[in-house]
Amino acid sequence: MPSQPSPDHIGARVRIARLAAGLTQSAMGDFLDRSEHWVQDVEAGRLALDRYSLIIAIADLTDVDIVWLLGQPYRLRHSPEQAHAYVPALRSGLRRSGLILSGHPGLAPQAVPADTLSLRERTIAVNLRRQAADLPAVARLLPALVEDLNTALLVEKGASRAKALRLMTDAARTARMCLNSLGYPDLAWVAAEVAAGSAAALDDPVVKAAVAWDRCGALLHQAAIPETLAVAEAALRDLEPLASRAHPEPAVLSLRGALMLRSAIADARGSRPDGAWARIQEALADADRLGPTWHDIDAQTVFGRGTVAVHAAEVGVEVEEPDRGLTAVPEADISTVPSKERRTHYEIDRARAYRKMGKLSAATLTLRAAGQSAPYYTYADPMARALVADLAHVGVPSQAAVLSSLIRNMELVR
Repeated sequence: MPSQPSPDHIGARVRIARLAAGLTQSAMGDFLDRSEHWVQDVEAGRLALDRYSLIIAIADLTDVDIVWLLGQPYRLRHSPEQAHAYVPALRSGLRRSGLILSGHPGLAPQAVPADTLSLRERTIAVNLRRQAADLPAVARLLPALVEDLNTALLVEKGASRAKALRLMTDAARTARMCLNSLGYPDLAWVAAEVAAGSAAALDDPVVKAAVAWDRCGALLHQAAIPETLAVAEAALRDLEPLASRAHPEPAVLSLRGALMLRSAIADARGSRPDGAWARIQEALADADRLGPTWHDIDAQTVFGRGTVAVHAAEVGVEVEEPDRGLTAVPEADISTVPSKERRTHYEIDRARAYRKMGKLSAATLTLRAAGQSAPYYTYADPMARALVADLAHVGVPSQAAVLSSLIRNMELVR
């Protein structure tokens, strides 16, 4: 099995950050409530960093960007389509979107106007690829779609322009997810702000809440925990008058629950377990009100009982209660969640939970299944990569071949 870590593994960057901050290994260990030997093992690549909360603490201590610390973006050569190749065109399109939405004069269409129906069909298609966890396909489809929507915003008027604004909101939200997963958090934030600009022009409180959910996603990828909670709580306040009606719209309850889940993850990564579990329970209450078959594909959150279980699994790993995370939502059937992206996220966190519970073989096999189902999504996930690095260090003799394959696919060695 390959055993030599890549020279640019996260431990090497921790060492650079520590030295730049003028800290000894002992001082860093004291701050993190870890030993000097633990810091030595992390920096040497013998021990993986397997929790966002810990990585956030190191980034805060050394004043470095968490995305740099994680080594993103990962450009995996095994992918049949390099999703990263489409990022420059998407960046250009989103930049023009921002100018158009701000009313900047002198901008001309750069594409032949497309009819609204075809734009809607393409927007749905790219969101379906998102839910299928097919990042290369999403990256390939987005640039032309965004530019065609830019043209629509420039030439359409009245009701047709309102439709184009809704489609731009959806496309920009899909772009935000794709860019975050590929490791471009600053550009993901631009996409989130394009979605926010489109929603502001529509002045629809439900659409605004959906955009706030995406803003929270972008902020979580940058470890901006206080800002995530501020955005989520403001959106929840705005939704409350609609949610407190005698018969609230299902979309309102669904978005409230989805925002609660964003807040739960923020609390967990901020080492506030009580707050995280309380928000999981609040989200579960909304999911139960919506019924066992509800999953919000239209708002892209896929909120429902199964999605609450997905987030509970991550909370459990982050707050060192993995068994609670896997059992917090009883009788949840993850297989019914109509999003491979969400199901894969759950499998990654389930594998992480198994590792913390000492079930090394189960962790390895669970991660292999995730990789077989959604390879690019799994192999480019920072915590999945950290888990494989950790399993390689401790060794899983009964699954040596499986682990070796994961190491090669993630290109963790050279």
